[in-house]
Amino acid sequence: MDPLDGIAAADAVLGRPFPLPSRPLPLVRWTEVHREGDGVQVDWNLDDSRAGSPGRMCLYAGPDPGPDHLPGVPWVREGGMAVRRAPLAEAQPSLRPVMELHWRLEGLHLRLTGQGPWPEAELRAIAASVG
Repeated sequence: MDPLDGIAAADAVLGRPFPLPSRPLPLVRWTEVHREGDGVQVDWNLDDSRAGSPGRMCLYAGPDPGPDHLPGVPWVREGGMAVRRAPLAEAQPSLRPVMELHWRLEGLHLRLTGQGPWPEAELRAIAASVG
């Protein structure tokens, strides 16, 4: 991973504003912005100190689909997006399971990854708010 110095650096890599969700997120402990292939990923590391809270949400944006962090897990078309899910048994409880949504918007490939016990409807609502 190639760390970037904030969202302005992400804008510079993409040559346009990084698309961010407008929907409120759970309490964030820290955020990381880094280069992923030819694109950029923003990781929101969430406050998972309460049992049952999700631990992370990541949003990738780039000219191509970006690196595959779940090799061997197939994508399935659902409701206008490609979706895949994995139990991620080796991760700590707040980071499992994992669900990824992939779609295109204004020439960019977008991938939203939710790690932990996210309600699927909430992840889809966050994805729908990206712009």
